[in-house]
Amino acid sequence: MSLSARPWCSRPAIAAALLVLAFSPAAFFGPAAAAQEHDPSMHEHATHEGMNMPTTPTDPATLARLQAKHVADKKESEFNHHLAGVFVILAALFILTESFVRPRFPFLRYVWPLCFLGAGIFLLVFSDTELWPFGPRSWWWGLTQNREDLQHKTFAVLLLALAYIEIQRARGVLTAAWSAWVFPVLAFFGSGLLFFHEHRSSMGGADHMAHMAIMQRIQSEHLTFSISGIAIGLFKGFSEVRSRWQTLFARLWPIAMIVLGILLLLYVE
Repeated sequence: MSLSARPWCSRPAIAAALLVLAFSPAAFFGPAAAAQEHDPSMHEHATHEGMNMPTTPTDPATLARLQAKHVADKKESEFNHHLAGVFVILAALFILTESFVRPRFPFLRYVWPLCFLGAGIFLLVFSDTELWPFGPRSWWWGLTQNREDLQHKTFAVLLLALAYIEIQRARGVLTAAWSAWVFPVLAFFGSGLLFFHEHRSSMGGADHMAHMAIMQRIQSEHLTFSISGIAIGLFKGFSEVRSRWQTLFARLWPIAMIVLGILLLLYVE
């Protein structure tokens, strides 16, 4: 292995260390597991999954607390989507410009996979702050009792797997033909999962029609994410096939990534 490749050998190791921390026993069975069983606020809207309507509270203090939680959850979710959009757009821009800057700055070939690595780590750790270490819920509860949390962590694992494969390909360590098809396959798989993505709501006291309108808008936005992801997978797959259109598809798939990034930046709840 050349000396120039050695600094990048530590990247997967760093990611692995973060994953070990995230999947530690404390994360799965958290010290607050017993306390949360006696916390009334954790039972008022325990899962908020899918399009289940929350029970309208009658206590003004409870209503105010739930409304405040809804605002906080809304800001958190929108920030997560917007940050993901930034990562996606940055990765796409580096892919589009790689052929021009790589001869002068060869290390830039690692940048776009690192964008996916950063997005995956962020999604894995920060996507659901009701879970340890930010909240009282354990990861075991999130993965077994909350479908939205499970989906978020699944998306994070897909991003991390994709980042690892592409970093290894950039290093020249992974040259097998199948490795070129990991990106399209994971893009299709992740886009397919978005068709079944559930989004919980903490709209305490909100009227039924307003709640339904918001949930329909969120579902519509995730549908556009899914369609964009399928386009990315298709174009990336065709770019790996030798044909007269190969160069065109090699440009189209990062452009489709920019479209997805913009849609993520425009996400509102």
